[in-house]
Amino acid sequence: MAREPSLNGYLFFEAVARRGTVSKAADELSVSSSAVSQQIKLLEQQMGLRLFRRDGRSLSLTLEGEQLFQASSAAIRMLRDARRNLGQTSDLRRLAIRVSPSFGVRWLGPRLSAFVAEHPEWKLRVDAAPDPTNFDREIMDLDIRYGFGDWAGLHAAPLARDIVLPLVAPALRDRLDPASPLEDARLIDSARALCPWETWLAEAGLVAARNDKSLLIDRSSMALQLAADEAGVVLESLALALPEIRAGALIPLCPAAPALAFPAYWLVCPHRHMNRRSVRRFTEWATQEAMRHEAEAEALLAQAGVAIRAIDPRQTLNRRDT
Repeated sequence: MAREPSLNGYLFFEAVARRGTVSKAADELSVSSSAVSQQIKLLEQQMGLRLFRRDGRSLSLTLEGEQLFQASSAAIRMLRDARRNLGQTSDLRRLAIRVSPSFGVRWLGPRLSAFVAEHPEWKLRVDAAPDPTNFDREIMDLDIRYGFGDWAGLHAAPLARDIVLPLVAPALRDRLDPASPLEDARLIDSARALCPWETWLAEAGLVAARNDKSLLIDRSSMALQLAADEAGVVLESLALALPEIRAGALIPLCPAAPALAFPAYWLVCPHRHMNRRSVRRFTEWATQEAMRHEAEAEALLAQAGVAIRAIDPRQTLNRRDT
């Protein structure tokens, strides 16, 4: 069996291909020209390929050599970048998080200043994007994902529940018929929500309003603003809507109807990332914040006379693309 080329073989080859001559590569690597030539010859023998065309002292890459140079230079650059980053972590903690835009702005953002104050030495990166991280291709420590928690091959710990109910501006509710407030109300739906209007209405034992005035909004922040502006009734989660309820800008539409609760926000990463102190510390902090948030949400709903009903999302909710 042929021996696998050594790392030195790739390093010497990449230097020669990049610098153009054996002597220049030898000067860069602080070795003799003969040592470089021997490594190149050995690499060609082990791979069974000609990597250079030789014309006197001039060298040019063959097609196979060009392919190997592209791959080896990329790999060596990644190793150098990793070494540089590792050298910087001795006195600086790093953490990169991805979060959905609405949850990032409305839930995580207002709390981050407290986390930063507790960890002033950390370098924190927050990437607000709707698409989940591809951990095999992207440099990211942790995702805060919205969904059912069923991501194969990844560690997924529940962070916060969705507590979903219809919310309305007080002035608009005063204009609706108390006996059938949804008959002529414009229904505002969040496109990415796991619990759409038809699911909540079925759970609440109500009939859907038959009108053509529904609105489907791609971002929860926009849906909540429309509801606060009296454009309609929004079905939304207290994970995002708590500031409006706290301020009285939105109130429950039907205190007699339940709020539906189910796990929806998850801390997600490869299992190996849980060995990182920064990931574990942020996970602990975020979980404590979520517990405080949920306690406040439950107290506000109890004050409004709204009961919370826990449901199993796999059996109850219509699956949607999250």
